[in-house]
Amino acid sequence: MPLVPPPVRQSTLVRAPLARTFDVFVTELGAWWPVDPFSIGTDRVRDVTVDPRVGGDVVETWDDGSTHTWGRMVTWDRPHGFTMSWSITPEPTEVELTFRALGPSLTRVAVEHRGWERMTEAQLEAACALPGGYRGGAFVRGWGVVLDALASHAAGDAAAGAESEGGER
Repeated sequence: MPLVPPPVRQSTLVRAPLARTFDVFVTELGAWWPVDPFSIGTDRVRDVTVDPRVGGDVVETWDDGSTHTWGRMVTWDRPHGFTMSWSITPEPTEVELTFRALGPSLTRVAVEHRGWERMTEAQLEAACALPGGYRGGAFVRGWGVVLDALASHAAGDAAAGAESEGGER
């Protein structure tokens, strides 16, 4: 009996409050997500948006105005997390993001990308946004890059917000 491919799990710490970290992920996705190479259209992508509700779509919009769906929200629990279908793999998978406050300005963001058992061995080995496919660790590395981009963007926004608040006193 073949082994079931385990979920991809990654996490990061974000130096920003819980609600702000969640909101940056959801409302500013198009500003920080590394669309080249982690999208359908790469250099054609002009925005990525989330319809924030169960049944809402995550969509990239291209330079010609066309839209391409990444997935659909399955669960929604602002600011603690969400689960979405992920339709830009060869077979649909599922991505769960959780957000947990570790302090007033420190949030742990974790991702679990699961459903790999739906794919054939050839699909698991095929190249994706990064070389190596699932079997070669491309999704582990990819989610690391994505979470690093989130942490950098959210921490920069939090610092800028703190500076402007401090300057108004």
